[in-house]
Amino acid sequence: MAAPPRPTARTESTCTTVTARGTHAFRIVGYSLQRGIGRSNFIRSADFAVGGFDWALRFYPDGNDSSDVNDDHVSVYLELRTKNTEVRASYDLRVVEQATGLSTSVFRSSRVIVFKSRASDIPSWGTRHFMKRSALETPLYLRDDCIVIECDVTVIKETQVAETAAAIEIEVPPPDLLENLGKLLESEELADVRFKVKQEVVHAHRVMLAMRSPVFKAELYGPMRGRKRQHINVEDMEPAAFKALLHFIYRDSLPDMDDLDRDENQEMIKHLLVAADRYGIERMKLECESILCKRLDVESVADTLALADQYHCSKLKDACIGFINSSDRKDDVLASQGYAHLKRTCPAVLIDIWEKAAKALFR
Repeated sequence: MAAPPRPTARTESTCTTVTARGTHAFRIVGYSLQRGIGRSNFIRSADFAVGGFDWALRFYPDGNDSSDVNDDHVSVYLELRTKNTEVRASYDLRVVEQATGLSTSVFRSSRVIVFKSRASDIPSWGTRHFMKRSALETPLYLRDDCIVIECDVTVIKETQVAETAAAIEIEVPPPDLLENLGKLLESEELADVRFKVKQEVVHAHRVMLAMRSPVFKAELYGPMRGRKRQHINVEDMEPAAFKALLHFIYRDSLPDMDDLDRDENQEMIKHLLVAADRYGIERMKLECESILCKRLDVESVADTLALADQYHCSKLKDACIGFINSSDRKDDVLASQGYAHLKRTCPAVLIDIWEKAAKALFR
């Protein structure tokens, strides 16, 4: 079932997150004098403001893990200093290289954190394993008994939702190339070639025929093309079949044949298969094969098999042989006029039938 068309009316709104960012550098001069203040004890930086809130850094020279006396890490935390509030923020704790003044990220929050500074809340977030003291106390970071810790803070201030101008949606019609080509065939406008099929004259366009059929291309543009011929005669083909062939060339589909009864429709499909084979239009030939394959029955299978063998329709031929060998009405097939005709005109096909039947029997 085709999807229903989408409505053309369209409105939009935009959600925008407003943030505030800031960086604070905490310079710890006399670093060695802070060593030994004890685990879980810290020194706090001066307060700094980001996003309308006050913050501070906590630095634990001896670490913030009293349960592991062998831990050799310093700890760093970001603390919300504004009282009785709640803030959504992310942070990046960094250490500064003394020679270059550039900082390297050591620990950052993997998501936005909710900082709470009410009486029962813990207002700080960070890491107790910021760096090993042995790594921090190298000349890269420690110079003149001084280290510098930085913190980038991003505060989520608010989320704004606003309606934006209605989007203009331009409705694009479905492709109409094949429809236009079909109308070109019907109108005969710009036609530059005429075919005489029995007593009817049919107009067409050389370039279109040459593009779709190698046979037409050779006939209309090749070295053997006729010169100054008013008509190209089409032998051994009914006008209806030739017009249906042109319909497929221009529209890439078989024409509607609902006005024909079942037998007439079946015969027309066979004529179109022959026409497609004659002009080298492989897709049309396969489409006719597919239709005939779906319509196989006891009365038609032998005639269809003869047609498939004559015009080298290997898949249709295999389908016919498979139908005959698997049918519970095989005796009816063998007694049909079509099978009698098949024996007279295509005796070699009988060998294929029996060989495949024998293979199936001895599997």
